[in-house]
Amino acid sequence: MAHSSLNGLSVAITGGGRGIGREIAAAFLGAGARVAIGDIDVDAALATAAELGNGATGFPLDVTDPTGFAAFLDGAEAALGPLDVLVNNAGIMPIGPFLAESDAVTDRVVDIDVRGVLTGTKLAGQRFHARGSGHVVNIASIMGTLASPNAASYCAAKYAVVGFGQALRQEWRGSGVHITTICPGFVRTELIAGMKANKAMEKLAMVDPDAVAAAVLTAVGSGRSGQVFVPKTAAAFAAASSTLPGDIRDTLFRLAGGASVTETMDLEARAAYQKRVEGK
Repeated sequence: MAHSSLNGLSVAITGGGRGIGREIAAAFLGAGARVAIGDIDVDAALATAAELGNGATGFPLDVTDPTGFAAFLDGAEAALGPLDVLVNNAGIMPIGPFLAESDAVTDRVVDIDVRGVLTGTKLAGQRFHARGSGHVVNIASIMGTLASPNAASYCAAKYAVVGFGQALRQEWRGSGVHITTICPGFVRTELIAGMKANKAMEKLAMVDPDAVAAAVLTAVGSGRSGQVFVPKTAAAFAAASSTLPGDIRDTLFRLAGGASVTETMDLEARAAYQKRVEGK
């Protein structure tokens, strides 16, 4: 993709203070875009903006608060000019048996991973449609097309984001406003802290955050709506699995090591991230 096509764009990113969001911000800045970084951890947002430089701006953002989300977009436009792109990246991923998951954590998954995406898409979409242009990018997961045990709430949320994108691609067709759903495999960030993947999963579904960022930039630069898997092997894996009967699919997924990825987590190694999942 010619990065010159992104030069001068105004981009807002949720959950941009660390991990995938930080890499997306850095990639857009490297392509000449202007970037607003929103994060519930305002110190992380401000620090990341300062570290990345190039005019990046940090903002506090709680994606579960529609009024606060609107204020974030207002602030981004005040700093950068009319918004061209919103990347809904903020999300949490609790791991463990569903029946042992607290109602509070389940609510947080729905509020952040689903409602936050819907809120951001609606608020940005209203602005984009008024101008007849713009691009919403929603970060989902391969687990929004291929479910894994011990991640039931997360899978439910990401399936919702995938279906949401499929519906809006039809609603917004011909409007000049685009929507892309990015479905990464297991991204090497704190999101998968404590995860143990075998060689098959390493090859099929593990990915670095800069590859996810590159996919986002390619999608925006294409000027088209779509659904994108990262790495591409994940697309083939998900597509093949979707054509199989459920019991056969589940067996093959388990044999490939997909189920064990979320069943054999090192919870001690994951403790710090789990506290953030719980909002502590």
